[in-house]
Amino acid sequence: IQRGKAISDGFCSACHSKTGTLTGGLDIGEDFPVPIGSFVSANLTPVGQLRRWSDGDIFRAIRNSVDPDGRWLIIMSYTNSGKLSDEDIRAVIAYIRSVPAAGKPTDEQPDHLNLLGIAMLGAGMLPRGNPVSIDPITAPPASSTSRYGEYILSYQDCRACHGPKLTGGVPGQLGPLGPDLNLVKAWKLEEFVVTMRSGVDPSGHQLSKAMPWRPIGRMSDEELGAVYQYLTHLPNA
Repeated sequence: IQRGKAISDGFCSACHSKTGTLTGGLDIGEDFPVPIGSFVSANLTPVGQLRRWSDGDIFRAIRNSVDPDGRWLIIMSYTNSGKLSDEDIRAVIAYIRSVPAAGKPTDEQPDHLNLLGIAMLGAGMLPRGNPVSIDPITAPPASSTSRYGEYILSYQDCRACHGPKLTGGVPGQLGPLGPDLNLVKAWKLEEFVVTMRSGVDPSGHQLSKAMPWRPIGRMSDEELGAVYQYLTHLPNA
């Protein structure tokens, strides 16, 4: 439960904790550069539909973005939640099961593409989501190392905005355009941690509201140290 809470606070909460812990209600579609529909994060407490899901149903939704009825969870498939290790997904499930009922029920089919979204999907202009995976995933030992940082950034969605190689977003991507993260090489570890926890970088620049620095800043010092190690050892752009 403790590990699951840490992952939820530092990752899941970016979408699922708009007004309360895992109560959902955030329309992610409002942050897309093109209005392709409404995508409201689900209430993951016992008020929501997960009270009727098995642990296996939740595992499959996180790993492969499919609900118990076989429906495609579009936004989940656009995230990298499926890269969480088997053990970490089980920890998240344990934590979700421990959270008390709160908030209001959300739509059992939270993703609604509008006509433009359907047309863009049919034309291949929207991602089809990540491929189905049945292979087990094991995380490296938790430590402030580049290797563990690589694991964290495999499931965190930094690449949705900062590009596949973290060298900056490109026009036409679904997420907002993020800068080249090689800029972190000029920061000290302490400056990186303060930036992630305050939303203000070493030069005094306020991070974009689209940047989920608040949940990222909830990660432990060890995890932020690992992310820092990974970013400061990126190949030069």
